[in-house]
Amino acid sequence: MSDTDNGSSVPLNRDGAEPAAVAPIPTAAAATGGAATGISSGSGSPPARPAVSFNRRELDAILRLYGRMVADGEWRDYAIDLLKEKAVFSVFRRTSEMPLYRIEKDPKLARRQGAYSVVAAGGMVLKRGHELPQVLKVLEKKKHLRLV
Repeated sequence: MSDTDNGSSVPLNRDGAEPAAVAPIPTAAAATGGAATGISSGSGSPPARPAVSFNRRELDAILRLYGRMVADGEWRDYAIDLLKEKAVFSVFRRTSEMPLYRIEKDPKLARRQGAYSVVAAGGMVLKRGHELPQVLKVLEKKKHLRLV
């Protein structure tokens, strides 16, 4: 049986079903209404704001902590979400679970409570502050010293 035995010119998948339609990928010119330059097309919509992201120094601090926790067997996977309002670094014990912790950067809170926060799985904010290394200390393991 050939891929097109169903009487149409659409090739079939391995299971015999027609493939789902694939939407074309929008280009920069299509996203700006045909104007690939930075000039507004007069539609009245404000230019799109870029997504909030972690800079190199912030990622270095986060990934250094992540590496230590992976080496200790505490964490196994992570995800980075770059949204319009905030950037989120999620930490997982297993890939299929909900995130164990979320390290969030929200620039709107920078002047008030601090742009950085660590949120537990249940949604409780563990620590919030203006400096990322101070906020990340809540996730570091406490060293228990014992006298022998």
